[in-house]
Amino acid sequence: MKQRERKPFLNQEAYQALYAQSITDPTQFWDTAASTHLSWFSPWDQVTSGDFEHANVKWFINGQLNACYNCVDRHLDTRGSQTAILWEGNEPHERKAITYLELHEDVCKFATVLKSLGIRKGDRISIYLPMIPEIIVAMLACARIGAIHSVVFGGFSPEALKQRLLDADCCMLITADEGLRGEKKIPFKENSDKALRDCPNVKHVIVVQRTSQNISFNKARDVWYHEAMVEAAQDSEAEPMEANDPLFILYTSGSTGQPKGILHGTGGYLLYAAMTHRYIFDYQDNDIYWCTADVGWITGHTYLVYGPLANGATTLLFEGVPHYPSFSRYWEIVDKYKVNLFYTSPTAIRSLRKEGKKWITCTDRRSLKLLGTVGEPINPDVWEWYFDVVGEKRCPIVNTWWQTETGGILLSPFPGATPPIPGSVGWPFFGIVPELLDEQGMPSSTETPQQLFIKKPWPGLLQTIYGNRERFIDTYFKKCSGYFYTGDEGITDKNGQYFITGRNDDVIKVSGHRLSTSEVENALLTHEMVSEAAVVGVPDSIKGEHIYVFVTLKTDVMATEDLKKELVQRVREIIGPLATPEHIQWAAALPKTRSGKIMRRILRKIAVKAFDELGDLSTLADATVVENLIKENQQG
Repeated sequence: MKQRERKPFLNQEAYQALYAQSITDPTQFWDTAASTHLSWFSPWDQVTSGDFEHANVKWFINGQLNACYNCVDRHLDTRGSQTAILWEGNEPHERKAITYLELHEDVCKFATVLKSLGIRKGDRISIYLPMIPEIIVAMLACARIGAIHSVVFGGFSPEALKQRLLDADCCMLITADEGLRGEKKIPFKENSDKALRDCPNVKHVIVVQRTSQNISFNKARDVWYHEAMVEAAQDSEAEPMEANDPLFILYTSGSTGQPKGILHGTGGYLLYAAMTHRYIFDYQDNDIYWCTADVGWITGHTYLVYGPLANGATTLLFEGVPHYPSFSRYWEIVDKYKVNLFYTSPTAIRSLRKEGKKWITCTDRRSLKLLGTVGEPINPDVWEWYFDVVGEKRCPIVNTWWQTETGGILLSPFPGATPPIPGSVGWPFFGIVPELLDEQGMPSSTETPQQLFIKKPWPGLLQTIYGNRERFIDTYFKKCSGYFYTGDEGITDKNGQYFITGRNDDVIKVSGHRLSTSEVENALLTHEMVSEAAVVGVPDSIKGEHIYVFVTLKTDVMATEDLKKELVQRVREIIGPLATPEHIQWAAALPKTRSGKIMRRILRKIAVKAFDELGDLSTLADATVVENLIKENQQG
């Protein structure tokens, strides 16, 4: 069958004209964009107010809309019979196609269930589910009635779930009996029950039946999803929400070890999700779009759920993993559903590259029109392999940079407009003004990586850290007055294309997911035999970074391999498998300044055996500590 000719939305001239308009006249630009890309119940009085100086930015003030209505209801007349969600289960034979009409029915019924259990506008609901259609239904039902959803990644431990339930003061948890990932079963209900022992404010638990495994069931608290849905009415009107009403809380690791509850609003976030999805992925009607991210992360929120559905797209939801039952699974799915736009992480690409191209070339992949990457910097050689082997040198690559806090993509190549450069994150999206500043807050044109700041507000920006405005201001706006601080470093080339070189705070990116060094250290310090711990990220050819731990034991405690296993297990129990340390090095002492600050810069060099790059040691209280660590590293 002959493929339809595809003409990109933008060429370079069109991009430059739109970008210039978004910077010189942002009020008019975003006013037009909001009218074009979203449906509103009532218009706004003012496009935007506030600034970074006072950390009080708002968008589309007094405008009313509903995120669920924009993602479902408004498509019913023209796309009711179109598939909204393609679900591919853990096993290749498990599949389901859900139309917009069917999605509307399920969301309305579940919204009725929530209201029947006393959920009202502003209540916080935690969603802890596998990658099954019910996770999208739950998010949209919350949005429909004005409840604030807080999705927790299914790989997190009971302790991590408890921490998030308490911080958001959730009154309901939506979970499943079990989940499936490759050959593993994830005990969602068991984990939930453990977390809820210390969460008295959670009054109801809705349980989705995924595997029909026998589970503990508290009849006074627990409700079966399928039973509640049978009895639920379908008439649930979408609640009008002011544009700045909260839509969701999503937790991300911070440098203090306490996860940050990133709070996103409704109108600005949804507009930014829809626009970035349409322009950066060059989404066109009838494209089959697949973002492989878990919904428990911001990429899943913005580019699996809200962005695609706001644009009336068909979005693919995959429950499993890329290597089960074989390393061809991703590409078999691409062929099965004729996927056109594919968005995944450099970690996934590196792991599949490692296994050889035979797993890819045995599939067709001719439906692919565009490839994307997200979550961490991609090495130029991996970019080229992705372009050459997966896309057969015919699919443009959008290597995107953004964060949980930004709501959507800030830097990316644009298909048809940006010259392709391996590893580059391209140009800024409309309205985004990036600046690279040195430690004194001055613009820098050197080739040395500098701190990346954003100068102007944009609609997708977080509203605050839930329950902690002071931390919100300290984290993002105190570093340099009048700027948003990203915590990343980068450089630009002569053509204005950006390259992200890494983090400049104490956050590690493992497989594209942010983990706080303090969070891992705190988990280690719960062990009665640990005196001190320091965690650093080490470059990893597959994961991007892995966790390397230096541990000082208490006096008279014997360092053993069994103890290392205990410490690894402790981290897994408190945070989850994602935070599993790759290496533990015993340390008689840690390198500290005279004020007591641990010098992680030195520890990173020791971890990678870069002993001749330790730099200035004059500020250390005891330089012999470094000599001992080097010896211990060499012996290990």
